[in-house]
Amino acid sequence: MSSVSIIGLGSMGRAIGARAVEGGHAVEVVGRDAAKAEDLAAALGGGATVGTFGAVPSGDIVVLAVPYASAVQVVAHYGDALAGKFIIDISNTFNADATGLVIPEGTSGAQEIAKAIPASAHVVKAFNTVFGHVLAQGRPLDVFLAGDDARAKADVSAFIESLGLRPLDVGGLEMARWLEGVGPLLMGLARNGAGTFDIALGVDLPG
Repeated sequence: MSSVSIIGLGSMGRAIGARAVEGGHAVEVVGRDAAKAEDLAAALGGGATVGTFGAVPSGDIVVLAVPYASAVQVVAHYGDALAGKFIIDISNTFNADATGLVIPEGTSGAQEIAKAIPASAHVVKAFNTVFGHVLAQGRPLDVFLAGDDARAKADVSAFIESLGLRPLDVGGLEMARWLEGVGPLLMGLARNGAGTFDIALGVDLPG
């Protein structure tokens, strides 16, 4: 089992943390609001601990569970404290009405985050195609991921599998832009054809 640090105290961080505790991982939660972090750790149970915002995370895997608007600033604040870590970027980069992306052509939120971390750390894009409330239901789901470092992707894939989920590798980190583009697609589907946000994107592999 891995040691996992989750930076962020929102619904996605809570959902991933709950499944990580259930999967037997050592979980550390970190947020700017220490009291809320304490409350989340207590709610997760399983020996979940509270870390100090900006200090070296205890986890080998760091789940960056903050909105993209603050993600680059957060990793820049951590600086060398993230050296050697595998960072899972779960953020979405769609605009206020979820009709497009705020990221310029030719890059992605994950790639911008990767520019702001130490060279020994590696970003893997994952979980952004799953709604937090659906993840919290405990269903088996598909989790699409992208990254440039083979070991980072292997470790993150093993972590995803340990949560009762299926990792599906879509390629290098340049593919993160297309994963982020799934966000508006899912929002549009939920609002229109599906008529509910209780949906998940998956792949059927015949045979």
